[in-house]
Amino acid sequence: MIMGVTKTTDYTLQEMSIAKYAKALSHPARVAILNLLIKKQVCICGDIVDELPLSQSTVSQHLKELKEAGLIKGDIDGNSVCYCIDEKEWEKVKSAFVIFFEQLKVVKGNCC
Repeated sequence: MIMGVTKTTDYTLQEMSIAKYAKALSHPARVAILNLLIKKQVCICGDIVDELPLSQSTVSQHLKELKEAGLIKGDIDGNSVCYCIDEKEWEKVKSAFVIFFEQLKVVKGNCC
């Protein structure tokens, strides 16, 4: 996630990571693309366009966002790019959100 230097210094790495992942997951089209990649294991961009009610350019933009967040990886094969889930990054996502939601146990019952 790219932010101005002064803005990032006020947040922890955990907060920055969670924000990056949450931003990538914040659009239902990106969630649908991730679901498709999980089901198919490997998917070429054209296949995604065939499966979802989105144009090629829209799919490409969403794939770019997911790749920038590290949630997917892609290999160029001729004129097409083959995308799949980045398993190592998903472990980081899972860990970051587990730690984040574990804090709720501490706060639970202490609210007004």
